[in-house]
Amino acid sequence: MSVIDKKFGDRYDTPKTPVAFDVTDLNNFYYDMQHCIKCKGCYWVEHTYSPGMNFPVRCASNLWNDFDAYGAMGKMRIGLGVQDGKLEWTDKLVEILYACTLCGACDVGCKRNLDLEVELTLEALRIKAVKEGAGPMPAQKKIAKNIELKGNHFGNSEPRLKWLTKDIKVADKADVVYFVGCSSAYANPEIAQATAKIFNAAGTSFMLMKDEKCCGNTVYSVGMYDEAKKIAQENIAAVKATGAKTLVTSCAECYRMWKVDYPKLLDISTEELGFEVIHLIEFADKAVAEGKLKLTKPVDMRFTYHDACSVSRLCDPWKPYKGERGWMGMIYPGLLRRRGRHGLYKQSRNLLNAIPGAEFVELIRVRENSFCCGGGRGTKEAFPEFAQFAANHRMEEVKAVGAEVLVSACPWCKNNFAQSAKAGDENIKVMDIAEIILAAVEI
Repeated sequence: MSVIDKKFGDRYDTPKTPVAFDVTDLNNFYYDMQHCIKCKGCYWVEHTYSPGMNFPVRCASNLWNDFDAYGAMGKMRIGLGVQDGKLEWTDKLVEILYACTLCGACDVGCKRNLDLEVELTLEALRIKAVKEGAGPMPAQKKIAKNIELKGNHFGNSEPRLKWLTKDIKVADKADVVYFVGCSSAYANPEIAQATAKIFNAAGTSFMLMKDEKCCGNTVYSVGMYDEAKKIAQENIAAVKATGAKTLVTSCAECYRMWKVDYPKLLDISTEELGFEVIHLIEFADKAVAEGKLKLTKPVDMRFTYHDACSVSRLCDPWKPYKGERGWMGMIYPGLLRRRGRHGLYKQSRNLLNAIPGAEFVELIRVRENSFCCGGGRGTKEAFPEFAQFAANHRMEEVKAVGAEVLVSACPWCKNNFAQSAKAGDENIKVMDIAEIILAAVEI
């Protein structure tokens, strides 16, 4: 017997404990909270990915407030305290918990070293807060009420298809259904119109849901699990009733919600949804590659691209996991972790580099290391100062690379960045990727 075996015994005979990626029980992530070593890999962009020291931070929340409590390392310890009954819910504790966009930067940062499930832990902590009557924030409760009463994020009573113009052709029945989303339907009709015209230009028949309602992104993000699950069940049933084989969305938040969080809520894998969920980026990239969509119209601009969280590090397909944890924290059976590597990085850059006449320049923090805009998942409504801070910080990076136009693939990003540019009197235009694709298409 080796010295190690004498000291530790047979590692394979070590008693194993159950492991489940079930966010309804914070105790499922006790190991993860307990084994955070505060290395701050959740805060810094890992040095091999960072070309300089001007923009080295990945966590918007902890950059906004320097106290460790606002970073993942602090929230993991708060979670331990709450689970052990050593911390009580207070207004300040709840504020700290929700002053975060759940952007996933901490999660992919941690998975460079420890493979702790930070994102799932934070989601489970919020679900516990709601179950125990502490969360969410008042502004987020209002959003949930809007969705309950009006079916949309804003509580808007206007027709959801008001964005639809006469020159757009919509089929009564098609294999593709376009899920527009609240923001594109009400706040950013230009994104919905551009997306629909791209479908038309590519010769792809598409239909719309007769009574489309909010995807429930914010409801789930703030921890209202039961309400979010009900929305997921109703929306999935509505899509299946259309007979569509593919659901396309132009909103990053909707994309993540349908592809990742709906399966998570229903304890199924993404591939078990019964239909494919794709973003416009994926549709357009394939259409260009197949020659169905031609980007031939020159666009004279120098632009850069912001990898929105939900089409980058947060959109790896979901698969439920149940197993056991044994010696040195190893889990059985083994697992390919969600590391943010299935983001739409290649597809978006294929499209942007194919636009004639335009000069594409990369930001400093890109792909899974992108810095969150600060505006998603109910954060902007509850913490407008934080959202503005995050957008302003990212805009400094845009200026540093000398871009005239900032492009993203999420209406929430577009709105927050546009507000930042206007407030700072910046001569930087903000566009959605649907708009720049359409600008390069001969109609």
